[in-house]
Amino acid sequence: MPGYLTLKTSDCKNCYKCIRHCPVKSIRFENNQAHIVEEECILCGRCFVACPQNAKEIRNDVESVRDLIAGGEPVYASLAPSFTANYGGLGIGAMERALKQLGFAGAEETAAGAVIVKRQYDAMLRDEAQEVIISSCCHSVNLLIQKYYPAAVPMLAPVLSPMLAHGMDIKRRHPGARTVFIGPCISKKDEAESYAGPVDKTLTFGELSRWLKQENIGMDDEPRREAPQDGGYRGLTRLFPAAGGILRTMAKENPRYAYFSVDGIDNCICAIEDLVRKNPGRCFIEMSACAGSCLGGPVMEQEKPSPVRDYITVSRYAGDKDFEIPPYSAGETEKKFFPRSPRRIYPGTGAVEEVLRKLGKTKPEHELNCGSCGYNTCREKALAVLEGKATLTMCLPYLKERAESFSDNIITNTPNGIIVLNEILEVQQINAAACRIFNITPPDILGDQVIRVLDPVPFNEVCRQGKNVYNRRVYLADYQKYIDQTIVYDRNFHIIIGIMRDVTGEESRKAAKEEFNRKTIEITDQVIEKQMRAVHEIASLLGETAAETKVALTKFKEILTNE
Repeated sequence: MPGYLTLKTSDCKNCYKCIRHCPVKSIRFENNQAHIVEEECILCGRCFVACPQNAKEIRNDVESVRDLIAGGEPVYASLAPSFTANYGGLGIGAMERALKQLGFAGAEETAAGAVIVKRQYDAMLRDEAQEVIISSCCHSVNLLIQKYYPAAVPMLAPVLSPMLAHGMDIKRRHPGARTVFIGPCISKKDEAESYAGPVDKTLTFGELSRWLKQENIGMDDEPRREAPQDGGYRGLTRLFPAAGGILRTMAKENPRYAYFSVDGIDNCICAIEDLVRKNPGRCFIEMSACAGSCLGGPVMEQEKPSPVRDYITVSRYAGDKDFEIPPYSAGETEKKFFPRSPRRIYPGTGAVEEVLRKLGKTKPEHELNCGSCGYNTCREKALAVLEGKATLTMCLPYLKERAESFSDNIITNTPNGIIVLNEILEVQQINAAACRIFNITPPDILGDQVIRVLDPVPFNEVCRQGKNVYNRRVYLADYQKYIDQTIVYDRNFHIIIGIMRDVTGEESRKAAKEEFNRKTIEITDQVIEKQMRAVHEIASLLGETAAETKVALTKFKEILTNE
């Protein structure tokens, strides 16, 4: 499947909501990003609807339709019968006028093709062609069966969908024409390309609405029903998009069959598994992947689902007679289904157990099967890890336990004291290093006010002002200890964290060093003073001797001169 659903990488927030909603787990996580595994995907669109970041994107085919129209051949639009609910009760007339402004040659209702389909269903029931008949209108259901329940493939009605049947009918009536289907499904893009011929291109309602907006084309209101014909309103098969709508249009003449409808992919899976497990006998099952059938399609544009209003809108727009469609043979409407099972890896039990061991799940009771990773059981998650579709870190309990273990190891083994307070300064947590500083045990202080062991003023100021304090040296007189105190306020979790480094030994060594330096300086001063005295004494003696010598020599000189 060539990228009908793609991921806007920058928007993926790694929340795993898409995998939780994916019924077949066809999503792979790599580099903290979700990627759709196309060969496993059934294009139900649940991941597209569920994504809270709008990170899933449907392939836009507007440009290819523009090119088709520009090609010169007449292009007809086939509008899925849910259009009237999507566009606020508008009828085919208003839709056709808008579509013609875009360049379409005309617009018709896919419900006309549904007449061809339901006739074939009625014929199969009359002929008792199959014991179990599953309607094949929903391509996502068809993909589900073909890929994951190949044993149920023979139960699918081998009949074209209304989309393909209508495309075929348009091309029969308008030789050389091209067709574009417009509806609420993503899977129809794949169906049109997988069964090439009847439908050339497909658009979603969203694509059409954006295109009309770009061209500044509005839709005029009109009467909600067509003009009466033959005493009634045409269009009974306009009921097809509603849950149970197919059955409401069928004759159901064979009493040997049970008739019922199943909508919603989870219910479909349960029904298919029930059918495969044990043959229930003759039954016709209308099956739709979306809850509420096509009215709950992934590209219906309402911000909030409106199942009641949509059902009433479609029901009121529907007539009580079929469109006048020429008969088609079973050969012309045949659609063959084959298994399309994706390639899967089936590792041994030992490999699964090894993954579980890495997740810390060494006993059955450790397998919580909480579903937070998106998988129903821990063993399904382990298989996904081995298939390369999941990572160990997708397990929330595993991450929580690892984070707690990491945090506990740090708090337990750090030499720094750690105390955690709430915003009213009650002690919530204290580690062993802090207990040693205060010479207490955790039960002595947990739940009590911090004032019992520390001055609360700095904590209160940090909480009130939002300015953290780092490495402020504090003397704890009651404990005769010095600490470097860091106080951090976490606004997100409403806690105040105090980190205390006991620097009493450092302060003692510092004081001892200062005392040593003081004494050394004092002794040095004493030595210098003593030396200076000695120097002065020596200088004094030398001065007296020199004076006496000078006097003596002077006298000796005078004596010699006189002689």
